[in-house]
Amino acid sequence: MPRVACVQMDVKYADREGNTQRIIDSIHALRAQGVDIAVFPECSIGGYCVAERAACQNIAIDRSSPLLGQIQSAADETDMIVILGFAESAGDEYRNTAAILTPHEEARFYVKTHLPELGYDHFVQPGDELPVFETKFGKIGVLICFDVRFPEAARILALEGALAIFLPTNWPKGADISSDVLALARAAENKVYVATCNRVGTENGFEFIGKSKIIDPMGRVLQGAGNEEAVLLADMDFTVSQDKRNVTIPGKHETTVFESRRPELYAHLLSHTVQIAGKNAVK
Repeated sequence: MPRVACVQMDVKYADREGNTQRIIDSIHALRAQGVDIAVFPECSIGGYCVAERAACQNIAIDRSSPLLGQIQSAADETDMIVILGFAESAGDEYRNTAAILTPHEEARFYVKTHLPELGYDHFVQPGDELPVFETKFGKIGVLICFDVRFPEAARILALEGALAIFLPTNWPKGADISSDVLALARAAENKVYVATCNRVGTENGFEFIGKSKIIDPMGRVLQGAGNEEAVLLADMDFTVSQDKRNVTIPGKHETTVFESRRPELYAHLLSHTVQIAGKNAVK
């Protein structure tokens, strides 16, 4: 039963070394609280709010950066899985990436697949995979921020065996529905734990709302934060998310999460597109 922490922090724009040190300090402090998995916000190393492509170089790092190496060392020293978002430079491209740092193992990565028209995401290439990651506690999935708006992404992870979905995010003012409604829905509709980790404060004119949450497989909030820096702690019993049957009254009121699906009715989701502002999008 892993103990999970979501570290809702105020990320300082372009202060890659300072943000990294705060992450490392938090990891060491969390070890004393028995934390097994620590989650930090989207783009938590360098920030997010850039208005032009040239400014991406102020916040981005590559996967071989010593800063990621320092965080990996903290994960090794504390025997803690660390999940954090960072702006990634990859050759001539930028990506919005989450690192999954497992003690004494090679780093693994997820690249944000669904992109809003906002900040850094204006300039990045989307990922094209929804991987599930094996851990000593069981399979987990990782999404980033706007990904939670699309039920298909979380459903794929759950169908592939993820027992919890971790969501580093940068929810700005106006994104309350993602925190208050959609994250809870993704947990309940897939019967998985969902842990969202947002940031707070302001950056280049954008205000961030916080409201991080750790949500159980029935869509109930175990721990929630306001709009200040906070650390959320909760234990996740993965045997609950392994059981995809909901029993309200045995033999009289039961439902199944996956068995009741009708995939033969859903094919049109993959075949229909709609024209929006000159772009083709799945309808």
